[in-house]
Amino acid sequence: MDLDVFVSAHRAEWDRLDALLRRQRRLTGAEADELVALYQRTATHLSLIQSSAPDPQLTGRLSQLVARARSAVTGTRHASWRDVTRFLTHGFPAAVYRSRHWWVPTALLSTLIATLLGWWIGTHPEVQSSIAAPSELRDLTRPGGQYETYYSSHPAASFAAQVWTNNAQAAAMCLVLGVFLGIPVLWILFQNMLNLGVGIGLMSSAGRLDTFLGLVLPHGLLELTAVFVAAGTGLRLGWTVIDPGPRSRRTALAEEGRAALGMAIGLALILFVSGAIEGFVTPSGLPTWARIGIGIAAELAFLAYVYVLGGRAARAGDTGDVDESERSATLPTAV
Repeated sequence: MDLDVFVSAHRAEWDRLDALLRRQRRLTGAEADELVALYQRTATHLSLIQSSAPDPQLTGRLSQLVARARSAVTGTRHASWRDVTRFLTHGFPAAVYRSRHWWVPTALLSTLIATLLGWWIGTHPEVQSSIAAPSELRDLTRPGGQYETYYSSHPAASFAAQVWTNNAQAAAMCLVLGVFLGIPVLWILFQNMLNLGVGIGLMSSAGRLDTFLGLVLPHGLLELTAVFVAAGTGLRLGWTVIDPGPRSRRTALAEEGRAALGMAIGLALILFVSGAIEGFVTPSGLPTWARIGIGIAAELAFLAYVYVLGGRAARAGDTGDVDESERSATLPTAV
């Protein structure tokens, strides 16, 4: 494309669109039709320039012009409770359901790694001695030790808020850092599994694995599932960088990135529930079977939410991305 010739041929249309957008009075019917037509043409021009002859200054000017025209044509849209409801019943569960082929294997493999680490630590005293001194290990694992008092060492409300904040940050990091080919996600995931494996190994070596699982399972089932979903989605985003499929890499990353951002909000709500369980249920005086039962119920409710509501929404075409009317226009991509 000869950019100078292209600009000379269409400058008048862009100037006319800019003039219509600057009108202080209400546009006539003919002027409104003209604005819509010029907006569509200018959006096409912008796509052509971005794909064939990118020029930062011209692209910036046309992007601003198209954004202003789009706002004038579609009007300013405000989020409503209907949007929130649709996100919670369609967008978020559909996005989690679509990512199941990533986060389910991630969950299974991570659980296996944590179990193997726990077995290795629990059956090798020399490994335990490298973690801490024998007296410190006894303080950790004895009845009333640090593993038990950890969940009741702070007021329930502040502890739940702290746990929620930490877990939400970890999930957000998995989602955001996934774009770096998923490598940081693997490291974050390994650190979480290592911490879990150390707890399993040390408490099993002390003959108190049942106590440890009774403390971890009530909140850990839902909490770890949320982390696995975030990690799987981050890995999927990293793979999109490598293989965007039939879409252009920019389009694929934009679509998957917007869905991942929505998932960060949804997972923050899920982690709020697990944080509340960890703050109020785990350290409570309820019997172990009751505490674990609450954790299992919360986990099953989340899985039903994903596979029933999410599956239905995904089959109806919902991807967790924003509505098509709110996306940037894209050119067809040759296969």
